[in-house]
This record gives sequence, C-alpha cells and structure tokens, in this order.
Amino acid sequence: MEYNLADLFESIADTVPAREALVYVDHPGTGAERRLGYAELDRAANRLAHHLADSGIAPGDHVGLHLYNGVEYVQTLLACLKIRAVPVNVNYRYVADELTYLYRDADLVGLVFDAEFTERVARALPRTEKLRHLVRVGTPPEGAPEPDLAPVPFAEAEAAGSPLRGFGPRSADDLFVIYTGGTTGMPKGVMWRAEDLFFSGLGGGAPTGEPVSRPEELAERVAAGGEGLVFFPTPPLMHGTATLTLFIGLNYGQKVVIHRKFAPEEVLRTVEREKVTAVSLVGDAMLRPLIDALAGPLKGTDCSSLLAVSSSGAVLSETVRAQFTELAPHTTLINSFGSSESGFNGTATADSGPGKGFRITVNAGTAVVDPATNRPVAPGGIGRVALRGHVPLGYYNDPAKTAETFFEADGARWVLLGDMATVDEDGVVTVLGRGSQCINTGGEKVYPEEVEEALKAHPDVYDALVAGVPHARWGSSVAAVVQPRSGAAPLTEDAVRDHCRTRLAGYKVPRTVVVTDRIQRSPSGKADYRWAREIAASAAEKT
Repeated sequence: MEYNLADLFESIADTVPAREALVYVDHPGTGAERRLGYAELDRAANRLAHHLADSGIAPGDHVGLHLYNGVEYVQTLLACLKIRAVPVNVNYRYVADELTYLYRDADLVGLVFDAEFTERVARALPRTEKLRHLVRVGTPPEGAPEPDLAPVPFAEAEAAGSPLRGFGPRSADDLFVIYTGGTTGMPKGVMWRAEDLFFSGLGGGAPTGEPVSRPEELAERVAAGGEGLVFFPTPPLMHGTATLTLFIGLNYGQKVVIHRKFAPEEVLRTVEREKVTAVSLVGDAMLRPLIDALAGPLKGTDCSSLLAVSSSGAVLSETVRAQFTELAPHTTLINSFGSSESGFNGTATADSGPGKGFRITVNAGTAVVDPATNRPVAPGGIGRVALRGHVPLGYYNDPAKTAETFFEADGARWVLLGDMATVDEDGVVTVLGRGSQCINTGGEKVYPEEVEEALKAHPDVYDALVAGVPHARWGSSVAAVVQPRSGAAPLTEDAVRDHCRTRLAGYKVPRTVVVTDRIQRSPSGKADYRWAREIAASAAEKT
C-alpha cells in the first residue's frame, strides 16, 4: 500500500464500513437528501469506475468533472482515482468558449456533466478532439441541443458496473489535477502527485497533529478513534478548498455533508440538524450571508456543535470576524493560508488585523524568498511566499509557466506563490497581497487587500474590491468598488474616503469610489479583480 488517495479511502471504508460517510442535500429547503455509509460510497464509486474502464478510460487519461456538488461528484472523483484516471475539476460557470479552452488544455478524454450544462457541452464538443466519452447526470432541459457524441445516462453507467473492486495496483505517483483560474489569466492545471497532495493539502492524515508515518497508519488511527466530527465544505467541490476538506473528512473516517449549492439559511439548518463541527468556506463573501441569516431569519439556530469555521482562498476581514464571534462566541474562526499550488501553508495569528496585515504562522516548509535569486529574504525584506517539499510537479501543458513558478534550491523542490510578503525575526510572515494586483501609484506600492480591509470596517459597507486604474500623473491610482449594506444610508465618495483616511496613509485612500448593487465574485467567493478594474476604470474616465 502506498500514499495513494484511492488506496487510503478503501482502507478507511474497510475499517468503518457501516459508518456514515456522506450526507447530501439536493435542493435546500425541500428536505431531499441522500445518505451513504463508507461501504456504500465505496461500492458506488466501484460501479462507475468499472463503467469508465470498460468504456476505454485508461490509467493516465483525464476525465472532467463538470458538475454541481452532489453524490455524483464524489462518486466520480473516487472512481477516477480507483482506475488511475486523472480527475479534472471544471468551473461550471464557464461558457462554451471557456469550456473549449479548458477541455482542450486539459486533454480531456472523458467528461461527467450535469444535464443543466448540456447546451454548453454540445457547443464546446466539436472543438475538443480528444473527448470521446460522455456521462450525463439527470435530464437535460427541454429543447437543449444534444452533443454529437451521445452521453451515457449516469444511472445506466452506474448500473452497468460491478460493485466489487478488482482494480490493478496504484501508485503514490498517480496524478490529481486542480484547475485554478486565480484572479487573472487563463485557468491553469496544477499537477499533484497523490503522495504530495496527501501531505501538503490534506495534512498527512492529521492536519492539526503529527502526520502518519506509513499509509496503513491512517486506517489504524480511524479504528482507534471514534466518530462525531462532521465536516461541511460549503463552496463548490470544483474549488480546491471544498475538495480538500472532503478528503480530510474521509481520511478521518468521519461524516462529510455537502449541499448542491450554497444557500445561507439552509447551511445553518444543516449545521443544527447534522451537528456539524467544522465548516469550510471562502472569505467574507460566504461568511457574511451566514451572519445575516443567523442575526435575522435564522436567529436562535442551534450552532453549539460548531467548533470551527475556516476560510481558505480569501481572507476573513476583522469586521466580519467580530460580527460572527458575537453570534457564535464558542466557534473558532480560522484564516488558513494556502493555494491550489501549495496546499496548506499556515494560519493567521491572533494579532492579524487592520494596520497589522495578514500575519501568519507558517509551517516548516514555507519561506519568503527574493524571486530574483530564489533565496530567503532577510527579516523586514519583501519577497514572495514559497513552499518546499511536497509541492506539485508543475502546470499541465504549460512548461513556461512551470519554469516561472517552480524551482530547485538546496536539494529541494520549491513552488513560488503570487503573494508578496515580509517576515520578521520570529519567522512570522505578513502577507501583503497578490503581486499581480499590486497598485503602483507614483512609485508607492498599494496592496488591494489592505484597502479592502479598511473599507469593510465601515459600518455601511457590505463588500468591496480594490483595483488600480490608469492615472495621467501617477501612472495608476487606487479605485474602490463598494457594495453598501442593505438598508444602510446612501454611501458617498467623500464619506468612504474620510473613513479610509483614519486607517490608511493618504496615497492608499481610493481616489475613485464606485457604489454598486453587487460585487461580482466566483461561486466560491473569490474576487473578480478584472471585473472590478473595468468598472472602476469606466467611472474614473468620467471624472
């Protein structure tokens, strides 16, 4: 047995076959749900795995998961791993042209997709030469054009496959690809070896303790421990945060709850009903609606089981953290720092916040390096966050970007992240923000995250994004797109700027402030800086 994700899951399923593994709420509010024990989930994955193998999907072939959250997503993920096919997450918000790019860039051979996306799949398919097998979940909308390649109904695919295993040996080198769009540019496929992902992204079977020393130890720990932990990844599973939370829960031999889509009031009802202990989400964009529901229509919901709420992919602002703590003082809020390229790097310190930045206590493999030399910076210096050890192999089909991001030093492999940071004498890292989003205004560098933190501290601001826009004198100027809180007094540019001047140096105060009904973010809550920049630039041109 090796550090292979499918091997590890099967060892857990054999250890606690009757224990509940997955609870899925289909349409929040309807009460429709499915519950699967570990043995049931294993058999369901075996069935689809045999169908894919019988259909010509071979080890190393790439299979796209173009799906909402559901049992089918988890089942397909495990099925691919069982036959050593490579699962590839597909952003379900993509339109046909974007899907064509991803399908082609990822060299997809198979695709499992939700029926709602039939028209987009049909439009993308003719330009995707390698895609030769489709499996469709559900019934397509009436009148939707059918793909030229006839999809196999998921129920038929599942029924045709054997529930038994009978698969060949697997390897710690088996691949897992996570496509990440980031905040700019085309999506990139991060290639992880199974063993590296297990230790970097999943904590080696013990995210808060000592990692296992051999693969068999994972099941031994589950056998020796009990049950009672309930993990609830609330973002889409096509986002790395949710998928990693799913696997952490399964590696613990505990229950994982998923919803088809994020619905704040239903999330809280599920926390109460299922006695959820750990919720994962992405930033203020997901926690803030939970706060509104808990303070409003769901006031009094029993969240006493909830031990921790963790955010990854976006930072929880101090203002939003304080609001949630008032409502659930027993729950620990965790700002995790990591990415699709690095897994987990560290967590925010207690003194992170306005005026201090996002300060994190990092793991032993994380450092701040000078990107020109790839050497660690001296305390107080500015560099980029980097991780060594269990890191990805690179970006799929992109050797140039791989060479820019991954390097060898001191006998170890490193990944260079996009986050700029400083480090102090005690090794605490202060993350300044994404280098690609840094605004150079008259030679001064402004990181959007710091300005956004200040904006969100305004009592009438619900959400905010900050971007640089062209300026004739300074090269770029700071611009803010602000969403006011519902029912709040009208926000004025002067009021927003006056508020920021009490928290920021003058050159960081937004010169342009655009008030909008809604801030545009991804389904997982990540910022759409391209959108913010376009909105702000258009407004700046008119002034």
